[in-house]
Amino acid sequence: MLRPPKFLARCFRLVQPRDFVWLALFGVLIARPQNPDEPQEVVFLVALGVAQVLEPKIPAEPTTRSRLLWIGLKLALAFMLIGFSFGINSVYWPVLLLPVVSAATMFGAMGTTLCAAVAGAAYLLFLHWVKDPSEITADPVPPVVLLAMIANLANSVAEDLRSQTRKSRAAAEQLAAANLQLQQAEEEKRRADRLAALGQLSAGLAHELRNPLGTIRASSEMLTHNLAAENEVAREVAGFIASEVDRCNSLITRFLQFARPLELQLAQADLAQTLDRAVALAEREAPGIAFYRNYEPGIPPFAFDAELLERVFYNLLINAAQASPPGGAVTLKARAGGANAEVSVIDRGCGIDPAQRDSIFNPFFTTKPRGVGLGLAIVSKIVDEHGGNITVESEPGKGSIFRVSLPMEVRAA
Repeated sequence: MLRPPKFLARCFRLVQPRDFVWLALFGVLIARPQNPDEPQEVVFLVALGVAQVLEPKIPAEPTTRSRLLWIGLKLALAFMLIGFSFGINSVYWPVLLLPVVSAATMFGAMGTTLCAAVAGAAYLLFLHWVKDPSEITADPVPPVVLLAMIANLANSVAEDLRSQTRKSRAAAEQLAAANLQLQQAEEEKRRADRLAALGQLSAGLAHELRNPLGTIRASSEMLTHNLAAENEVAREVAGFIASEVDRCNSLITRFLQFARPLELQLAQADLAQTLDRAVALAEREAPGIAFYRNYEPGIPPFAFDAELLERVFYNLLINAAQASPPGGAVTLKARAGGANAEVSVIDRGCGIDPAQRDSIFNPFFTTKPRGVGLGLAIVSKIVDEHGGNITVESEPGKGSIFRVSLPMEVRAA
């Protein structure tokens, strides 16, 4: 099946029903010219009809300059058409309405009035070439007044349409914002439901598992003491049992930290000192990484749980260090932004895949081979309890920035 070229197909899509109306109207004028002996009259009628049809289509995104060019072109064509068809006595004077109405739909009252004045002056200019006043067959003033009246009416209608368009656009923007907030609220609710279910499961499993784990740990210690020194394999296996039990106990402790409702111990504290303690812990844990501090001076002390926030920033620093290459650097920045304190942890490591960015704060989501996926979930929970928020910016291969924003004013209970 033959298909039309893309250019023609696009042209067909651009054709509107009003285009056929314009072509029909100009066709009637071309078929019955006022002065058949003047071929230029038909040429200017055709040019004016083409300009009227193409004006709303070229360019695709109109600018003020392009609109002024179209209005000037139609005004010039209308002037020449009237000039080649008996001047001040021409029956074509209403074509001056075409640029005037275009100005009314595109510009305000001032632009419309100016265009109507120019069109009226262009029409009255033909009086200059009239040698005998008796040659004037009709009073030229009423057409000029009609131009001004129709221009004012068209501008009023266009202004109403522009006002309705602005209202519709504002309503659409409000609806889009409300829809985004609704999606965020739904996501928060789903996340809260998952956290609540996980909390119940974690608390129950922790209490059920700790007793048998304690028995296994004690049994492995007894086994180690009772084994002969020369039985190295058995002693090594017993050591494996003890270390794995310790790892399970550590995991259960993290479950409980996540599941247990937080009770913040708010007290006036210095954020810089809390950050320094977190950096000191991270430096011991990741000796091959350089940690840089960039604190804005003048951050006032405010109420927060220093122990919990120290855990937050230690966790973020360790994650940044683990994502960085050997010998890499991690920067910790702090600044006051209005009523909030903002702390950023910046690394130049492997970054986070965009598909995973929305899931990193969910429990059990991890990209580490031996990770549990609770670290950032606990971090997010602590920040939320302080009334703050945590965001992340990341680009694969270029690093990540975790930003924690904390209110420096005590929240009302």
